[in-house]
Amino acid sequence: MPAQRETTRERILEAAEDAFADQGYHQTLVDDIAGRTSLSKGGFYFHFPSKEDLFFAVIDRLADRLTRRAEEAAAACESPLAGADAALSEVLTRLGRRRRLAKVLLVQGYSMGSAFEQKRVETFGRFAAVIRDGLDRAVEAGEIAPTNTEVVARAWLGAVNEIVVNWVYRGTPTPAEALPVLRTVLVDGLERPDTGTDPERENTDG
Repeated sequence: MPAQRETTRERILEAAEDAFADQGYHQTLVDDIAGRTSLSKGGFYFHFPSKEDLFFAVIDRLADRLTRRAEEAAAACESPLAGADAALSEVLTRLGRRRRLAKVLLVQGYSMGSAFEQKRVETFGRFAAVIRDGLDRAVEAGEIAPTNTEVVARAWLGAVNEIVVNWVYRGTPTPAEALPVLRTVLVDGLERPDTGTDPERENTDG
């Protein structure tokens, strides 16, 4: 029975993800989602007490997938800094491939007020944790100078959020167009450790 319940729950989440992407949060009715799954309203409410609970469950599901992708991208890199870079790139690239779902994840719940804002901060915190882990290890490895990696990771994700939200509403610049610029500004802009070499002396000796 638990397995069947989980299967039904996944069906509802998939249907809700499509419905929210197609129609938006406020325009989507519980009847719309129930109809896509052949469930009664009672069957729907057995799994989710409200449409808001379902919407946040959809966001969690999207965030789980995106976080896993970012972690896999980071783990495939040889150096910690490259891993942080890859995690940043993966988040932006994945959101850029699915505009409707990016809208669900980042935009559609703003009219819900503080509840959505808290969920959005929580979601981005998960992405930031992946990037911060890579940055912490990059500091330890001597790839970058010691810095407040939490602030850096949040700043990186803030830039991603701004690019994606602007793209959702205006269509430009696309995440693919923005990525090389972001990498130059955010990744290349990190301070490297001081090697102790005096540039003037190097020039004189040369």
